[in-house]
Amino acid sequence: MTTPPITPVILTGGSGTRLWPLSRAARAKQFLPLTGDTTMLERTIDRVSGDRFGPPLLVGGAAQAEILQSLAGEAETILEPEARNTAPAIALAALALPPETPMLVMPSDQVIADVAAFETAVGKAAALAANGWLVTFGIAPTGPETGYGYIRQGEALGDTGFRVERFVEKPDRETAQGFLDAGGYHWNGGIFLFTAGRYLDALGNHAPTILAAARGAFDAGRRDGAVHRPDAAGFAEAPAISIDYAVMEKAEKVAVVPVAMGWSDIGSWDALHELMGKDAAGNALRGDVLAIDTANCLIRSEGPMVAAIGVEDLIVVATDDAVLILPRGESQRVKEAVEALKASEDGGKRL
Repeated sequence: MTTPPITPVILTGGSGTRLWPLSRAARAKQFLPLTGDTTMLERTIDRVSGDRFGPPLLVGGAAQAEILQSLAGEAETILEPEARNTAPAIALAALALPPETPMLVMPSDQVIADVAAFETAVGKAAALAANGWLVTFGIAPTGPETGYGYIRQGEALGDTGFRVERFVEKPDRETAQGFLDAGGYHWNGGIFLFTAGRYLDALGNHAPTILAAARGAFDAGRRDGAVHRPDAAGFAEAPAISIDYAVMEKAEKVAVVPVAMGWSDIGSWDALHELMGKDAAGNALRGDVLAIDTANCLIRSEGPMVAAIGVEDLIVVATDDAVLILPRGESQRVKEAVEALKASEDGGKRL
C-alpha cells in the first residue's frame, strides 16, 4: 500500500512577546523577517515543500486571517475562534484529515539551519508513525538551557529512535547540567509526527473532553474557500491544555527521534543575536544604525536612525513608537516591560 504524503501542520498562533517591541499582538514574530528577507512562517512553509510532503495545513487565530492569507496564499487554513493551547489546535487539524494521514506538527517561528538533518529525522519519525507511534523530535542540547523542557530517551527502537522514558519540566541550571553530563536527554522543541487517526484515538483515551469539544466545533463550523472557521461556542468548551500534558505524557507508544539540526525557537533577543551575522566587533546590526566604537551589541531599527557610541553588550531595538534598551544576557526581562505595559492605562496600545 502506498504511504500517503506527510501533511505539514503549521501552528501559527502565539504572541511572541519575548521579542517586544518588534513582535506585537497584531504581528507576532512568526510574521516577521527576523533572520532573512522572508518571514518565519514563509521559511517554515518552504522547509516542508519537498516531494515527501503534501500541501500544508495552517492552524491560527481568527484575528490572523488577513496576514495568513497574505503570506500563505491558498493554503488550507483553520482559524481558531480563540487560543486554547496546542492539544485542541492539533485536534482541529487531525479532524480535517483522513485518519491514515501522517501529520508533521510544528510551530511557525523556529529556525532549522540544517534542513538535511531535519529531513532525515522526519523520515525516521514517519517510519515510527506508520507503526502507531506518537513521535516527538528531541533537539540536541547545546548547553544547560533552563528555558526548555527535556525528554529522556529509553530503549532503542531499531535505528529510528527511542521510546520516551519521561518528559521533564524546565529544570534549574544545575539539573540541566546534570542532564547534559548524563546524556540521553534532549530539548523538547514542540515538533511532532503521527497519523491523524492515532492522535485522535490517543486524545479520546486521555483527554476526551478536548476531542468532544474540537469535534463539535469542527462539525458545526463553516468553510469559506480554503478557510475553515470552527464554531466559537463549541471550541470554547475545550480545556486549554498543551499536547504534552494532554497526550504525550500519558499515551503508550510515545517515541523520540533525536536530531541536531541547528534549531532555535528565537525565544529572546539574545538568541537572535547569536543567529545573526555580525561585524568585526561582534555587532548584529539591522536597519538605519550607526555604530562607533561599539562592540557585541544587537541594534535594530524599524524606523528612526539609531547611533551608538562607545557602548558594548547592549540590546537596542527601536520601532516607530517604542525603544527597548537592556544589557545582553538579560533579554528574558523583556517580559517585565510587557507586564508593566499591560498594567498601565494605555500601555496596551504598544503591545
